[in-house]
Amino acid sequence: MSSTAPILQAWPPVVVAAIAGFIVLNVIIGLVTYVTLLERKFAARMQSRIGPYRVGPHGLLQPIADALKLMMKEDIIPAAADRPVFNLAPIVFLIPCMLIFATIPFAPGLGVADLNIGILFFLAVSSMEIVGLFMAGWGSNNKYALLSVMRAVNQIISYDLPFLFAALVPVMLAGSLRLSDIAAAQAGLWFVAYPVIGQLAFLAFIVTAVAAENRAPFDILEAESELVAGFRVEYSGMKFAIIQLAEYAHVLGTSFLGALLFLGAWAGPGPAWLGPVWFLLKALCVFLLLTWVRWSFVRIRVDQILRLSWKLMLPATLLLLFATAAVIVLRGVLRGPHA
Repeated sequence: MSSTAPILQAWPPVVVAAIAGFIVLNVIIGLVTYVTLLERKFAARMQSRIGPYRVGPHGLLQPIADALKLMMKEDIIPAAADRPVFNLAPIVFLIPCMLIFATIPFAPGLGVADLNIGILFFLAVSSMEIVGLFMAGWGSNNKYALLSVMRAVNQIISYDLPFLFAALVPVMLAGSLRLSDIAAAQAGLWFVAYPVIGQLAFLAFIVTAVAAENRAPFDILEAESELVAGFRVEYSGMKFAIIQLAEYAHVLGTSFLGALLFLGAWAGPGPAWLGPVWFLLKALCVFLLLTWVRWSFVRIRVDQILRLSWKLMLPATLLLLFATAAVIVLRGVLRGPHA
């Protein structure tokens, strides 16, 4: 590392950022590919099944087989579709889901960009997936796809505010919007272990994350009995694969954010170089928790989804923010003016 550092410092910052972004992008794509296998195996074990098993040892090559299959499938475009919007929608949907990884520090100094407003960048960019969703539903010129995307936009907007409020609790406890500072502030105590406030904020984060990701029991946008496959019903081949990749990338990015905000990010026993490994394991634990919720609860109605957001999660997370502020002020008073 010491021999390559001067060389990297001599390169223009734009080149270094481009190389780092290329590496992170490819690692994330590979990770997302196998996260799908992890979910299928985990869900199978929950239901006393085997799951993918035949392609490769214990099914380890199943994601590669699925990717090859989707690449060879015919790309069908409906005759009545708005072709430019229909073709561009998967890319517009994918870009924000990949950009959220740009500000995530995987270890001290290891990341594409450690912005001083990293958490705001993450939340702002992640919400831009709505544009790709709406383009997919509108461009398909399919009434079921359009109804699905209207539900999705309604649900995402409804849960973005409580998701934001839950994510701001660790921000207030750390006193910084920079993600690396939030991770460093948990060196002595993970925020999920912060008395009462930490547990409530983490619970609110998980509930709102499941809803914001449109996963069961909040997956009313693709209810098979009503909307078939939802906004992606007209997509096939690689366009369908890109949409699936974007969805899982967004879930994985949210899992990394949850591990960073509440589980101490790279903090863990052992040498410092194990930090990224601990961070990945914690993110996978959050992902499996979201998966456990998905495969354990039945779908609820759209009116119940919205009622839960506006009548419970929004006021609860807002009160939680006020309680966090009160605790911080009280902690400063108890420490005294010379602390």
